[in-house]
Amino acid sequence: MNYRMNARGTLWSFPDLRTLMAKATPRRSGDVLAGVAAQSAEESVAARMCLAEAPLKTFLSEALIPYEDDEVTRLIIDSHDREAFCEIAHLTVGDFRDYLLSEKADTATLSRIAPGITPEMAAAVSKLMRNQDLILAAKKCRVVTKFRNTIGLEGRMSVRLQPNHPSDDRMGIAASIVDGLLYGCGDAVIGINPASDNVAVLSDLVEMLAGIIDRYEIPTQSCILTHVTTSIEMANRGLPVDLVFQSIAGTQKANTSFGISLDTLREGYEAGLSLKRGTIGENVMYFETGQGSALSADAHFGCDQQTLEARAYGVARAFAPLLVNTVVGFIGPEYLYDGKQIIRAGLEDHFCGKLLGVPMGCDVCYTNHAEADQDDMDMLLTLLGAAGCHYIMGIPGSDDIMLNYQTTSFHDALYLRQVLGLRPAPEFEAWLETSGIYRHDRGIAFGRELPSRFQHVLGSMGLGTVDTEAAR
Repeated sequence: MNYRMNARGTLWSFPDLRTLMAKATPRRSGDVLAGVAAQSAEESVAARMCLAEAPLKTFLSEALIPYEDDEVTRLIIDSHDREAFCEIAHLTVGDFRDYLLSEKADTATLSRIAPGITPEMAAAVSKLMRNQDLILAAKKCRVVTKFRNTIGLEGRMSVRLQPNHPSDDRMGIAASIVDGLLYGCGDAVIGINPASDNVAVLSDLVEMLAGIIDRYEIPTQSCILTHVTTSIEMANRGLPVDLVFQSIAGTQKANTSFGISLDTLREGYEAGLSLKRGTIGENVMYFETGQGSALSADAHFGCDQQTLEARAYGVARAFAPLLVNTVVGFIGPEYLYDGKQIIRAGLEDHFCGKLLGVPMGCDVCYTNHAEADQDDMDMLLTLLGAAGCHYIMGIPGSDDIMLNYQTTSFHDALYLRQVLGLRPAPEFEAWLETSGIYRHDRGIAFGRELPSRFQHVLGSMGLGTVDTEAAR
């Protein structure tokens, strides 16, 4: 279908929906690199005006990537809930934006219609929104998931404790875990990006995390962020795998470059469920995404990177994950050039995921060669907190020595909770209070000495004694 818009005497023409979506996207370096971006501000505005008039029904009849060529497209179309869609089926994309910002679209309504919204619909309406629109609409979306605690409740913000180490050193990892717990981090997950893919090494780390959680009765979950097939192998060996992790993308070809298919993810999901390690819920999957991943794999098919990112959330939604996060600035300036583009992308990703019913967090991050700095990340962090982001990352000093990028620290999470009055997951908060780490009326409250139950964490693992001052 050809899309036309007459703006100020100029007739703009867009040959198909894929082109229209790309031209309507706020400018970012990845789309310029792919050759799909608008050539001028005028063309971008014309595309948005034209997109605003497109009926939402169009996205059910015109696939951006052909149904017969792509299993992600097939998943999106085949799983679409037409009954849930009926409530908004009469709207155009522009009408849908107005509806999302109106009082009609309350939390209960947005939860009800989420299965009827396709990723492409979510991406399209986000392109018409200002940053404040993305924040307001996302704030109204509520997605609650459970494993050993409850994530996504109103007024709560969780943190992934990320104790990475460049050589998978147990002492270094354990010290970071203690450090993060003392800042109230870790309720989303204690998740390690391992340096090794050796099953024996990873099995040792899985058992180490399970031992800490079990011994100190911490109501949280662990995850080794290795390939899904490795998690399946460990689960089949009966190892204490809590969450099954995988990076995912929005096209079949991009997922193939990750060494996965939807069947692989389904096998991982079933392996996680089979262990029955959750105590209050069965959301066993953890997915990470990022704008530009399909382009970097030459698997974008002429689509803009933000639309493909939304399609990745369509993949995630099919497996009822506990956690999903966009690693928003990790791929580099080739895809998101500067702080402004990273901030915009983070808000788009969070909004689209929440609108689709996905439990969205964000790794608020950038690489050292991007035109961004920690002040930009402070802005995005604060905006996401206002938007109801489910969780962020917590890393010692905000400098990930394993992955060599800049993200959010333990004290950044403390800042956000204090400024916005946000609290940890309720079960985890109760544990923090019982452990003498946290009181809601005072925030994180520990002195020069560790609470008694942490005095011998490292020693109990046969790793030596705790340097309390260093850990503090």
